[in-house]
Amino acid sequence: MDESQLRNLSPLDGRYRDKTNVTREIFSEHALIIARIKSEASWLEFFLENFRKDLLTKDVKEKLNQLSKSPSSSIAFRTKEIEQTTNHDVKAVELALAEEFDGNEELQSLIHIFLTSEDVNSLSYAMMLQSALGSFQKLLISLTKNIQNKSDKFSDLAMLARTHGQPATPTTLGKELNVFNQRLRNELKKLKNQKVYAKWGGATANYNPHLLAFPEMDWLDLSKSFLAKQEIALTSVSTQIEPHDYMADIFQNFVRINNILIDFSHDIWTYISQDYFKLKLVENEVGSSTMPHKVNPIDFENAEGNLGLSTAIFNHLADKLTKSRLQRDLSDSTVLRNIGSAFGYLEIAITSLEKGIQKLDANVDKIASDLSERYELLAEPLQSFLRLEGKKDAYDLVKKITRGKTLTRKSYIEVVEKLIDNKKYKKTLLQLKPESYLGLAKNLAKKGDI
Repeated sequence: MDESQLRNLSPLDGRYRDKTNVTREIFSEHALIIARIKSEASWLEFFLENFRKDLLTKDVKEKLNQLSKSPSSSIAFRTKEIEQTTNHDVKAVELALAEEFDGNEELQSLIHIFLTSEDVNSLSYAMMLQSALGSFQKLLISLTKNIQNKSDKFSDLAMLARTHGQPATPTTLGKELNVFNQRLRNELKKLKNQKVYAKWGGATANYNPHLLAFPEMDWLDLSKSFLAKQEIALTSVSTQIEPHDYMADIFQNFVRINNILIDFSHDIWTYISQDYFKLKLVENEVGSSTMPHKVNPIDFENAEGNLGLSTAIFNHLADKLTKSRLQRDLSDSTVLRNIGSAFGYLEIAITSLEKGIQKLDANVDKIASDLSERYELLAEPLQSFLRLEGKKDAYDLVKKITRGKTLTRKSYIEVVEKLIDNKKYKKTLLQLKPESYLGLAKNLAKKGDI
């Protein structure tokens, strides 16, 4: 870490810089400028193909193709230099592009033709979000696979379940882990089907100069065709700005993902505190500054904190961006620049969770000892079989014997012998143990739309 990182205001670019590489590639100021250059260059090429093919020489086409697909960092830096004079970030992009075609004034005059800044911004952020959807789906799929691996490993490991924090019917550790895996995968399905939109109609999205200059053209169809080349859908009716409803869908989707991951972090933290999980030791890692024996669940705590920050930003983005005064104000532009922060905190959290999951190892002895002698946990099947025998007071009968009490195997057998008349039911219950009363848990640990 160099001195500049120590002086960074945000931990995203300081302490956690090495954990935000994916996000930085997509949402940095450099990435935004590159996306704007791609947007402007792609539109210029499309315009020339449709209206001024005479200007689309081989050299021009090659140059525009390069600029629309992989512009160099040098033009991004030049754009930023120009912005110091223009005090307008999109105009700086136009002027930087013009410099790429020095001597070709007719071509230069057509850069940014029929566009307002928001057209460029709308497409640029759409492209960035499209990239983020792809990248973060990959990160989250990797995370679900790691959770699934643990779920498979512990699919048969019988465990005391808790509802309201109190002992409940047994489950398996693997099944409880798979719950989170499946929840995440359901949200990933929604992300996969998410469309990304842009507007493309000029100052107030009415195609005013477009139609005046070329009244014979179907400008909605042309706009759809242009954006389709970028794999972006057109918002046909808008104000100067794309209404950002699709962005809200994306951000709310990620809020749900964040909440699932916080829930997961809470449960794993609790299992660690109950000694159900042991954490593999990392050499030279310090657990406590004063208690050398400690191995703290820091990865899950780190994830929880960063997920909370990510959620707060995503929630504000979803709330703010869908509202604007009249045909637009500038408050959306200010807020849009913080999309990367929300994804950055999420990236840090995913990295921490991946690291934490690798350290987890089940404490089989502790899990078994908590469950093996808890015969009061078999109150559920006992009262269920009494109901099957037609005893309407079944619940109350079992409640008197078991509520707030601990049953040994011996006392459990005595209760079964006393209450159950049906020989088949009695045989089943007498053979039953807490660790074998698992229902479909073993199957559910590996089941799901995977």
